[in-house]
Amino acid sequence: MPYKPLVCCLIALAFALPARGASLWNPEPGFVPEDARRAVPNNPAPPERVVPEHVLPPLPATSEGTIRRVATREKVAALTFDLCELSTITTGYDADVIDFLRARRIPATLFMGGKWMRTHAGRTMQLLADPLFEIGNHAWAHGNFGIMDERNMLEQVRWTQAEYERLREKVLERAAAEGREAALPEAMRLFRLPYGRCSDKALALLAREGLEVIQWSVVAETPQDNSLPGLGKRVAGQVRPGAIILFHANRVPKGSAAMLRETVEELQRRGYRFVTVGELLRLGEPQRTRDGYFNRPGDNLILDKQFGIDGTGRKK
Repeated sequence: MPYKPLVCCLIALAFALPARGASLWNPEPGFVPEDARRAVPNNPAPPERVVPEHVLPPLPATSEGTIRRVATREKVAALTFDLCELSTITTGYDADVIDFLRARRIPATLFMGGKWMRTHAGRTMQLLADPLFEIGNHAWAHGNFGIMDERNMLEQVRWTQAEYERLREKVLERAAAEGREAALPEAMRLFRLPYGRCSDKALALLAREGLEVIQWSVVAETPQDNSLPGLGKRVAGQVRPGAIILFHANRVPKGSAAMLRETVEELQRRGYRFVTVGELLRLGEPQRTRDGYFNRPGDNLILDKQFGIDGTGRKK
């Protein structure tokens, strides 16, 4: 198979990446060249493992839909970060974002695309090993669940679950070799819709796969330079108790780390604390809808005609 040598090279490169922090549990902060966008050659091939071994039980009918926030009076919010890429390109790893969260000991939920996990396998393993972070499924190559057929949606979901399992096994092997204890969930239980797009068919499929669909109530970044002073305070002004805040950590939006810092400091000044999505769901009643969007229903429909035939960048 022509892709096999490339896959091996990518895996070797990814596992060499933590050289600045040889232990997965004490990664050295800072940027390395492989963290840049398009630094790692693109590999559009399917993953090494396409079927997850751990199968989640289906969700009850009452849990079908997308969760945008949680009803609670407590001043809590969940910071979430998407790490994803299309089938046609590779994106990066925003060390400034992750290093800030670690330095401040702020828990967060990271929604990872399966292909991104493979591209940045070393970084992914560091994140899996860090108990500060909760990991969720963000589809294999950012497929649009508003227009994909069922077969392709299942591939996007299951390939990512399987890639998580593969890298989880590597982390556990490393932990055993170092005499460490590591408790990692057998499977990801949260899912984020790429582009926020969905359909009734998609929601039913995700419920059958046992995945809670987590969207957001606050969109943080803009297409412009997010490091401009004042933008983080604008984000904080939109937050209400039980909010789920959308950020990215793949070096696609510009200035995410500066906006994050300002947002966090302003929310802490207002008395908020941060929790993972999983913890947030236990603190109140999840507010569900059957639609997916950025800020208002229908505002993402224009994306159906962008990013290739199915959202992954593929042209055919």
